Amino acid sequence: MKSLRRYVDRIKPNFQEGGKYEKLQSTFEAFEAFLFVPNKTSQIGTHIHDAIDMKRTMAIVVFALLPATLFGIYNIGYQHFVSLNEIYTVGFWQIFWFGFIEFLPLVVVSYVVGLTIEFASAQIRGHKVNEGYLVTGMLIPLIMPVDVPLWMLAVAIAFAVILGKEIFGGTGMNIFNPALVARAFIFFSYPSQMSGTSVWIADKPDAFSGATPLSNIALGNLSMPDFHDLFFGFIPGSIGETSTFCILIGALILLITGIASFKIMFSVFLGGYFMSLVVNFTNINFYSQIPAYEHLLLGGFAFGAVFMATDPVTASQTNTGKYIYGFLIGLLAILIRVVNPAYPEGMMFAILIMNLFAPLIDHYIVQANINKRLKRQT
Repeated sequence: MKSLRRYVDRIKPNFQEGGKYEKLQSTFEAFEAFLFVPNKTSQIGTHIHDAIDMKRTMAIVVFALLPATLFGIYNIGYQHFVSLNEIYTVGFWQIFWFGFIEFLPLVVVSYVVGLTIEFASAQIRGHKVNEGYLVTGMLIPLIMPVDVPLWMLAVAIAFAVILGKEIFGGTGMNIFNPALVARAFIFFSYPSQMSGTSVWIADKPDAFSGATPLSNIALGNLSMPDFHDLFFGFIPGSIGETSTFCILIGALILLITGIASFKIMFSVFLGGYFMSLVVNFTNINFYSQIPAYEHLLLGGFAFGAVFMATDPVTASQTNTGKYIYGFLIGLLAILIRVVNPAYPEGMMFAILIMNLFAPLIDHYIVQANINKRLKRQT
């Protein structure tokens, strides 16, 4: 590493002000920060420094995504060989390798397209490249069907990064979760790629259903997978969203490291469970007959609660606001799923709606605190 450090120091003047490639300074600094810990410190004033910077925060989130990612890769192969009725004739590594080959192009497209736009935006604005896309680039493939066309994924990512984030000023300024913006773009622009029975299993025979549990319920088929398969994720669905068990491992990592808010995460599950109990008494349709606890295991509910709703940029910032924000996400997700069966994946819409209202929630919480203190003072 010392030789690499010396090489970077030798070419660094070319990318600084007055150098031959000064216009590429932000790009150079992004690669340098990726390779080495920045050595910049405060020179004046009093500052409290934390060991957790943006890069380490993003790295921890990516690490927390690993259990769901690894299982998602395995489940791609598992669902494929189940559809061929060959699951008992293949080994673990053959299943995993098939899933890896299917998943890898999605990740490559996500990072190549997203980071290219990020670097270009940083160059145009003369800003440093932010590490925020390290997480977004992994989240987007995990919330997509395995059979989504790569060109379609690239278009969705470009839309999400440009209109969902960069147009607002980049990482930290966006009001909507960029990963969910990409999913919503495909959902509305190419609905056949986010619904039906043909997109959730890679290379399946036409005779095999391939429907997700939520899709089966919409068709009136209430024969749900058993609890083991639902909880551990041996069902068709978006790549990273099927295994509640692996998602909860990621949640534990985020909570222990203090990266994610327990208030939001807990209140999302609480709101979802509460609404599920309410709809169980209504008997509106097939969705209202699902046991309350199973609602929390279906679709992207758990994944959204752990990795999407807790996004510190688009979520509420006040302590009380976090409880309100999370509870309403869980409530809306189940409400949308039950009342409008055409959109059974209500978690995406619930989070995007509450992203919009998060600043308003914080405004009223802060104003209520101000009024309370003014009354106490008088």
